[in-house]
Amino acid sequence: MTVIRDAAATRQRLIDAARAEFAQYGIAGARVDRIAANAAANKAQIYNYFGSKDRLFDAVWESVVQQVVESTPIDATDLAGYAARLADTYTQHPEIRRLVSWRRLERGHDGPHLFAVQNAKATVDAIAKAQADGTVSDHFAPGVLLALIINVASLWTTGSSLEVLTVADVSAAKRQREIIRDAVECLVAR
Repeated sequence: MTVIRDAAATRQRLIDAARAEFAQYGIAGARVDRIAANAAANKAQIYNYFGSKDRLFDAVWESVVQQVVESTPIDATDLAGYAARLADTYTQHPEIRRLVSWRRLERGHDGPHLFAVQNAKATVDAIAKAQADGTVSDHFAPGVLLALIINVASLWTTGSSLEVLTVADVSAAKRQREIIRDAVECLVAR
C-alpha cells in the first residue's frame, strides 16, 4: 500500500514541477532534467509515468483544466460573480494564463479538451435558459456571451494589451475585480 501512495505522490510532484517549468519555459524550452530535480525524482520516472515530455504536458494541462473548472463553478444567474471568481483564479495562479498561451503557441493543433468542452456546453445551455427566462440579455448568442465573459475575466492577466492597460492605470486588484464584475454586469443586463 505504501508503494502506491509513494507512486501517486511522485507522480503529483512531477506534475507540479512540470507545471512550473512549462509555465516558465514553454513546452519546447522545458527540460525534463530540471523537472525531475525540482520534483525530487529522476528522469526515468518521468518517462515511466508519462512516456514523454509531451504526455507530461498533457497531464499538466489536464490538471489545469480540472482546477479552473472545479474552482470556479458557474452560476448563470450570477455571471458577473463567475467572472470575478475566474479573475481571482487567474490572479492567484498566474501560471494558468502562461500555460494557456504556451499551449496555444506550441500545441495549437491539439483539439479542445473534452472535459472543458462538456463544461462549456453545460454553461452555454444554462446561459441560454437564463436568456429564455429573461434574466440575462440575449444580445449575444450564449456561446459568444460565455467567450466574452471568459476574456473579460482575463483582462488584467493576459498582458495582450499592456500599453492600453498602462494608460488605463488601474493597478489596485480590488478595482480591477470591480471593473471585471461591472463589465460583465453590463454584458448580461436586460
